[in-house]
Amino acid sequence: MSIISSVKGRRVWDSRGHPTVEVDVILNNGAFGRAIAPAGASRGTREAIDLRDGGNALRGKDVSQALQSVNGPIAKALVGRDVSDQAGADAAMLALDPSPLKETLGGNATVATSLAVLHAAASDVQKPLWQHVSDHYSTKPSLPLPEIQIFGGGAHAGRRVDIQDFMIMVPGASTFNEVMEITNEVYFAAGDIMARKGKLAGVADEGGWWPMFDSNEEALETLVAAIEKAGEKPGERVVISLDIAASEFGKNGTYRLALDDRSMDSAALIDMLGGWLDAYPIASIEDPVGEDDVQGMVEFTRRFGEQVQIIGDDYLVTNADLVKEAAHVGACNAVLVKVNQAGTVSESIDTFKAATAQGWGAVVSARSGETEDTSISHLSTGLGGGQLKVGSFTRSERMVKWNECLRIQDVLGEQSFVGGAPLANTWWGNTQKEKS
Repeated sequence: MSIISSVKGRRVWDSRGHPTVEVDVILNNGAFGRAIAPAGASRGTREAIDLRDGGNALRGKDVSQALQSVNGPIAKALVGRDVSDQAGADAAMLALDPSPLKETLGGNATVATSLAVLHAAASDVQKPLWQHVSDHYSTKPSLPLPEIQIFGGGAHAGRRVDIQDFMIMVPGASTFNEVMEITNEVYFAAGDIMARKGKLAGVADEGGWWPMFDSNEEALETLVAAIEKAGEKPGERVVISLDIAASEFGKNGTYRLALDDRSMDSAALIDMLGGWLDAYPIASIEDPVGEDDVQGMVEFTRRFGEQVQIIGDDYLVTNADLVKEAAHVGACNAVLVKVNQAGTVSESIDTFKAATAQGWGAVVSARSGETEDTSISHLSTGLGGGQLKVGSFTRSERMVKWNECLRIQDVLGEQSFVGGAPLANTWWGNTQKEKS
């Protein structure tokens, strides 16, 4: 049994240049683990709260209070514990914070510490993190299908377009390498098209192109054109995935699309998205209505749940109980798993298990404020979750996660790539069955 001998937090900086929390967990045998807390811009109201100092310095985003949590009560609670007891370590932190959203300790403090414990446990048994996750949680590892942003919008791009993420997936690829190659072609084809039309404003938070489109649907039209310019037929090897992030422009069942100068109710939004599903090769859609619009989510799932993967993010906030409630009422058929949204590894794993128990998909995801930390590449692979959402195909805080999957592929083998399996229950999967 290896014991945690020290827990140390420090301030580091994320991809936006904002402060964030890094934690080292050191064991009595010298092994150690390190992890960094990411930060989101588009946040569900029920997710764990980052503890920030406020005030004028560093735009109010300093993390000295969160570091006090790590170096004070959290360290005291964890020193002397068996590092292999991830659930026990997480429970010890949760016992220190009675607030439902980790407002006392800070979700940024707990998530960095929880992940660092996981890394330390893997180091202790001299295994890569993905292998430790697979062994510890009795899962079969596999390389995930990436979900990669081409255009950024919403809170990630100054709200120049209302829809937050226009992404592609390559379920028709046979290896992770092939996904990267095809995505490269599509990404730069999209940039060429936008530059030629004068529609390119730069790069958004997650590395996708920052567009100057005249309507939200123009982004879909351009994405289809980019897939074609890359030499692919839309809907065959390459499909589209959307993160609507409807909570960002909707409340109480009313939605305002500023770019289209259009307001609508939930039913009209669902009809509009249904028209997009008919017109474009969309295989996955996230948060199609707001987190407070449960009936809208139920209706969207009723109408399109056999056609498309419907992911709950702001609506489910990596919460196992909310997944169970949603399944009970018939809302969604997949969940986004963000470790910092829950605040600990154990709560995230519980959410993953709750989703898979319902036959749902589970997409491990990064945040818009990211770092060089590669934990989620290992979590997605080790859990065999099937899908990984990191951001785009540029910026080192994104590419480090894709590149880590390529390194893991060298160990697991190209055959470990799941390919189109996660989309088996969408129209794309049904099309492949018909072909075979």
